[in-house]
Amino acid sequence: MSGALNNIKVLDITHVLAGPFCAYQLGLLGADVLKIESPTDPDCARGRGPDDAANAEGLGLNYLVQGGNKRALAIDLATPEGKAILLRLVRNADVLVENYATDALAGLGLGYDVLAQKNPNLIHCSITGYGDTGPNAKMGAYDNVIQAVSGTIAQCSGVKPGVSFVDYSTGYCAAFAVSAALIQRMNTGKGCHISVSMLEVAMQIMSPEVAAVQHPVQADRGKEAGISAYDTSDGRLMLGAFRAQQYKALYQVLAGLGHEVAEIADIQNWPDIWAISDVAKNRLAAVFAEQTTDEWITVLRRVGLPVEPVKTLQDAVQNPQLAARRYFVPSSRDPQVTLPQAAYHMSEGGPALVTDAPKHGEHSVAVLSELGLSDQEISDLVKNGIVVA
Repeated sequence: MSGALNNIKVLDITHVLAGPFCAYQLGLLGADVLKIESPTDPDCARGRGPDDAANAEGLGLNYLVQGGNKRALAIDLATPEGKAILLRLVRNADVLVENYATDALAGLGLGYDVLAQKNPNLIHCSITGYGDTGPNAKMGAYDNVIQAVSGTIAQCSGVKPGVSFVDYSTGYCAAFAVSAALIQRMNTGKGCHISVSMLEVAMQIMSPEVAAVQHPVQADRGKEAGISAYDTSDGRLMLGAFRAQQYKALYQVLAGLGHEVAEIADIQNWPDIWAISDVAKNRLAAVFAEQTTDEWITVLRRVGLPVEPVKTLQDAVQNPQLAARRYFVPSSRDPQVTLPQAAYHMSEGGPALVTDAPKHGEHSVAVLSELGLSDQEISDLVKNGIVVA
C-alpha cells in the first residue's frame, strides 16, 4: 500500500489499547507494521468485544478497531531463538513500539541499548503508565487508573468517563513522537529512544485546568452560561456561545422570541461572561425548556451559533457527516462490522484501511521465510512451541 509512511518498517510489540493504537496510526499511513505477540499469551484485546464467538477466535472488536494494516508474528521472545529472530528483524526496522512495563524488554536482554547496537537508526518508542524515570516508573497502569491519579475523574464530577480516552490520546501522542523522530533522523542520521507517559498525556489534555490549579490566583468561575447543556421540551441541547459576539447573537435570538435575559444583552469581555448570575442561568434554562431541541437548533444555527443535540452513542455513529467523510469502513472479514479509520484526510499519502486485523500468528511463516529461515528451521520452531503459525 502507499501512504505518507510507505516503506517504513515498524515492529509492534504492544498490547491492550495505547500501543496498538499508535502502531495502527502508522499502519494507516502505509507503514509495514509487524505485530509481535507471545505464542501463549497474545494481546488480551483479542478476547474483548460484544461478540463472544469473535472473542473466542481471537478477533474481538477491541482488537479489530486497531489491528488493521498489520501482519502478525507469534514468537517467544524469552527464548534464545526468539531473541535472535527479533534482533534480525531489528536490523532492518525503522521503528519499534512497545508498551510493557519499564525495563520489561531490557529484562529479556532486548532493551534499547542492545537494540540500538544492532541498528543505530532504530526509533524505539516505549509507552508506559508513568514514563521511564521517577518513583513510579516501574508501576503498571491502565487507562482507568491513570484517569484516577491524574485528577481526571475528580475533574469530571467524580465519575469516570465511559471511554478510554487516555489510552487513545497516548497512542496519538506516541504516533506523533515517532513521526517527529523519523523526520529528525532524516536530518541527523540517528535513531532515538522515546518515552511516552500516560500520566503526562492525561495532564496535557487538561492543560488549562492543570495550569490554573497551580496558579497563585485561584478563581471559581463556575459553569459558563453560553457553553452549557440545557434541557429542552423533548431532549437536551449543548449550546456553544463562547465569545462576546456570540452572546449578543444569543440575546437577539431570545429577544426576538419574546424572552428577555438582560444580563447577556451587553456582554463585552470575559469578566462580563464570568459575572452572569445564577438567576440569569436559571432563566436561560427555563427558556430552553419551552421548545424542542430541533426548534432551538433551527433558530440558533440561523445566526451562526454552534449548537448540537446531546446524542446517545448509538445515534451519534449514524451521523451523516461521518458517512460523508467515509470515517467508517466495513470489515473485509465481516461486512456487518464497521471499523474506524483516521480522524483526518490528506490530499496526498493519506490514511487508508486496506487489510483487516490478522489472526494470532497469521503471518509467522511468511515473515520468518523473508528473514531467510528454511522450511525445516521454521518447522522446528513451531514444533518446539517457540513460534505459532
